[in-house]
Amino acid sequence: MSELKQEEKKRYAAILREELIPAMGCTEPIAIAYAASVAGKVLGEEARRMALSCSGNIIKNVKAVAVPNAGGQKGIAVAGILGLIGGNPEKQLEVIADVTDSAREKTRELAAAGFCKVLFAENAPNLYIAAKVFGDNHTAEVIIEKKHTNISHIFRDEKELEQDEAARAVESNVYKTPRDHMNLKGILAYAEEADLSEVREVLQRQVECNLAISQEGLDKNWGANIGSTILETFGSDVKCRACARAAAGSDARMSGCPMPVVINSGSGNQGITVSMPVVEYARELQVSEDRMLRALIVSNLVSIYIKHYIGALSAFCGAVSASCGAGAGISFLCGGDYAQISRTITNTLGNVGGIVCDGAKPSCAAKIASSLHAAILAHHMSMSNRCFQAGEGIVEDDVEETIKNMGYIGRVGMRDTDKEILRVMTDEVNVDDCI
Repeated sequence: MSELKQEEKKRYAAILREELIPAMGCTEPIAIAYAASVAGKVLGEEARRMALSCSGNIIKNVKAVAVPNAGGQKGIAVAGILGLIGGNPEKQLEVIADVTDSAREKTRELAAAGFCKVLFAENAPNLYIAAKVFGDNHTAEVIIEKKHTNISHIFRDEKELEQDEAARAVESNVYKTPRDHMNLKGILAYAEEADLSEVREVLQRQVECNLAISQEGLDKNWGANIGSTILETFGSDVKCRACARAAAGSDARMSGCPMPVVINSGSGNQGITVSMPVVEYARELQVSEDRMLRALIVSNLVSIYIKHYIGALSAFCGAVSASCGAGAGISFLCGGDYAQISRTITNTLGNVGGIVCDGAKPSCAAKIASSLHAAILAHHMSMSNRCFQAGEGIVEDDVEETIKNMGYIGRVGMRDTDKEILRVMTDEVNVDDCI
């Protein structure tokens, strides 16, 4: 495999540093809390009321998930109020890491009193949050679009702040490195050639944080206990441990555990899914830490690459793209070459490419387990030179084209599916009348 140019290596390293950042809990309620916290800072006085306008995908992903550090409280209004009165905007996706008991109780009171009005933002990007706060003398509004920390606009008294004023209010964080250059050959070449000193810290942080919340999910009663159930029911070989570790982290995260997770593609669940199976297989195979880190480069970048085509939020379950990454990382650890890793990705997409996202909630842990089981099966098929063939469904001869097909389905083909899922979730449709 030919060596990568230095500029390409720098781009891949930059992507990892941009993507692999810590976040508390489900990233959608945290993004709401972040927007509200920044809006409160811009307002500069006590807020009397608040309005949150959110895209359908944000509403879908916040409806049933516990807001971390909120004492079991759920929902959009809770996330916004807690961020407003107790958040630290400088911490971005850890904005509510240090909230107090009094802030939690005040949030409960204000939510019950109707302090926050929640609105559906029609015709908005899939990831869209507008947090507007009203004081006695001023108003402030913060808009987040396309990425959970990307503040696209800040208004005070209906006037948009100039760039330097907005920068003083908050450091916006949008992806600065393009993804269009990515491809599987380049990812594998970078994984082999990377100067690990450039990315070691972010990868080690991912392992440390995600292992900790995974262990929390296994040790305690979180969510539906999918991780524990796998180990109790199916045993503890490396295949089961890989699935259970990832599921357990999601068990805890989806049920409000405040421990941080290092995310991938804007998602903590995807960050857990790309990392925990690779760690388990690295332990089983007794490889060096450096080899494990290079496998994590594969896993993370493959997931980011596939998700780039799908978009930040859609009706396509992100556990699938993340599991493709994990499967690719496992094949890499086992000595797989480009052809074998390509088959692992193809086999995974050919199996579980149709899992839909119906919001963030405890059952995400089960979807992670199912997707990882498919990825591990895909890995073993590939290493035995078995693969789904071109012309079978969305599968093409070239893995790059198969990935693009899946991306098109997730981004374009499932738009109406996304809308109908939201309608069902918000009781806007009586499904009995449609049968």
